[in-house]
Amino acid sequence: MTSKLGFYGGVGSVTGANFWLDTGGSQIVVDCGLVQGDRFDMEVNAEDFAFDPKAVNTLLVTHAHADHIGRVPKLVRDGFSGKIYSTEPTRALADVMLRDAYRVMVYESERYGSPVLYDEADIDQALALWNSVEYEEPLSLPDGVTAKFKDVGHILGSASITLSRDDRSIVFSGDIGNVPQPLLDAPVVPVGYDYLVMESVYGDRRHEEVKERSDLLRHHIEDTIKKRGTLIIPAFSLERTQGMLFEINNLVESGAIAPIPTFLDSPLAIAVTEIYRDRTNYLRREVREQIANGDDIFDFPKLKFTRSAADSALIGKEKGAKIVIAGSGMSHGGRILGHEQRYLEDPSTTLLLVGYQAVGSVGRRLQDGAKSLKIDGIKVKVKAKIAVIRGWSGHADRDQLVDFVAQGGGKAKQVFVTMGEERSSLFLVQRLRDYLGVNAVAPSAGEVVEIEF
Repeated sequence: MTSKLGFYGGVGSVTGANFWLDTGGSQIVVDCGLVQGDRFDMEVNAEDFAFDPKAVNTLLVTHAHADHIGRVPKLVRDGFSGKIYSTEPTRALADVMLRDAYRVMVYESERYGSPVLYDEADIDQALALWNSVEYEEPLSLPDGVTAKFKDVGHILGSASITLSRDDRSIVFSGDIGNVPQPLLDAPVVPVGYDYLVMESVYGDRRHEEVKERSDLLRHHIEDTIKKRGTLIIPAFSLERTQGMLFEINNLVESGAIAPIPTFLDSPLAIAVTEIYRDRTNYLRREVREQIANGDDIFDFPKLKFTRSAADSALIGKEKGAKIVIAGSGMSHGGRILGHEQRYLEDPSTTLLLVGYQAVGSVGRRLQDGAKSLKIDGIKVKVKAKIAVIRGWSGHADRDQLVDFVAQGGGKAKQVFVTMGEERSSLFLVQRLRDYLGVNAVAPSAGEVVEIEF
């Protein structure tokens, strides 16, 4: 049989994942994410979908990051009434992530006039359509298609999704986890597929510091203590924050560093951390054993969760060395902006970047060496030390991505390289061709191809 595969998001860009599959008798969408990086991207997110939402039977969700779920309520608002499937942690995380995104959209609409894509009723309706499945559990879909979710080790509940019909199969990788992760197992590699739609965030780079990341974190904390300064970590509320808390907990509990005031200044990250606490069965075995032995991995002396804006404002009055972990991870919104306004002009400050920074974001400009920039309209001179630990990335690097295909793609007819900046995707395409002899391509935005499925 012949099906049509459409690339309507996450092409030529890391964010906005949105793939469409028409099997002839059914339409399936995989992920429905926000384009991120700049507030003006909301104009793009407000555009009509390239397909008819009313005609879609099924939405499959790989994981709960906003660039994979952020337009799900808009899909519902525009007429989708089919079924949504993901793992149970993804559904639980989506609830808090989508409601937080709605609050941000309302704020930005009031301040900048940007569009609000949906309201809370649309979130409620999306969750009413949302069903949970377990890893490796076969899921029957219309038109003879079977779906199977496999642990991909990126964030809690993240999955690659294999769709099968007759003797054909196509895999949507979602975001592939970096190895090793502080909290999660290594990705389960799908095998024997005919087609693969894969990510390429770090398709042209290696994570040089995976083994050294804990030592580097310790170095920056010790340096902050020595300078009696502030260590600011713009951390993604989902997974990166929990990983950082776990690592700082281990440094404190082992006596490697002395406890210093540490503030988790993000209501969203706090809510996500509670979801992690309730689902420790999804964490790797060594972490579960540590918890079973009595260690609260998300708590240590002098750690404070600052839920309210009033509590957040008091952080600036804390004298001496301190750590502030706040969202968002790319510094394109949230409480991190206030801390950057306050501390970036202080030479005793270290701003530590621990994740991907999208083109156009404040985080990317800082990573690229900006000496001054405007944050919420206020000009700030950058005198702080800007540090990067690339080994903290939740994404597989170039070599891990190649290995993901090498292990499972021996009979693949075609590999579609997506979800990366253009140079990363094209670099990975060439590497897959040269090293593995794979028929790899980087599709264009809006391209529709026919596949034997």
